[in-house]
Amino acid sequence: MKKINNILEIKNLSVALGEKTLLHDISMSVKCGARHLLAGKNGSGKSTLVSTIMGTEEYKITSGNIIFDGRDITNENITTRALLGIFVGAQNVPEIPGLTVLSFLKHSAAAHHHFNTGRDLSMGEFLANLESARNTLNIPKEWLNRSINVGFSGGERKRLMLLRLILTKPKFAILDEPDSGADATTQKQIANTIREMNDTTFLFISHQKNFTEQIEPTDITTLSDGKIMIE
Repeated sequence: MKKINNILEIKNLSVALGEKTLLHDISMSVKCGARHLLAGKNGSGKSTLVSTIMGTEEYKITSGNIIFDGRDITNENITTRALLGIFVGAQNVPEIPGLTVLSFLKHSAAAHHHFNTGRDLSMGEFLANLESARNTLNIPKEWLNRSINVGFSGGERKRLMLLRLILTKPKFAILDEPDSGADATTQKQIANTIREMNDTTFLFISHQKNFTEQIEPTDITTLSDGKIMIE
């Protein structure tokens, strides 16, 4: 089997929202194992690119292709992309009253486990993995019975995102300003997690120099007005 050097390849990608073109002929690649920083000012197209990679339907690809792990996913839906190993930590995550953290994490972990192995994830295996991840992140057990993000602070939401990240172990994680709303301690925890997850490739957005320096990005791509800046 041919070895894949780039987990993500974007080829001549143009994207529109309604009648307006937001991304213009974007070509870039993300190497396997990279900690790749997507930089640029607000409004430069970073979040649009992230949303397009994850498969958000409102953004229409007018030309180009997205290749993930050697597979063309240009026309795949958001669920398939997630199961293939694309994790997205968005800036604004919804509150879901009535859906507990424990139930959400179990369904998410079980879906990924079955897709990757063809077998069901036992409750014992899930609980063992959850306990290990929870201890790593110092997350109180009481969180597990709370509704998703209801009453959670910005920093708590980021730690919950890290918990899901560790449990699902994605091939590729896109983190859109994971430092936003997080205090210095949580930012350090996020940076440490990113550096320690060697089997996951990261594409992240951040405007904070101190946070970016903690992650030590291996590569940087800068957008401006929906185009890649050539330095």
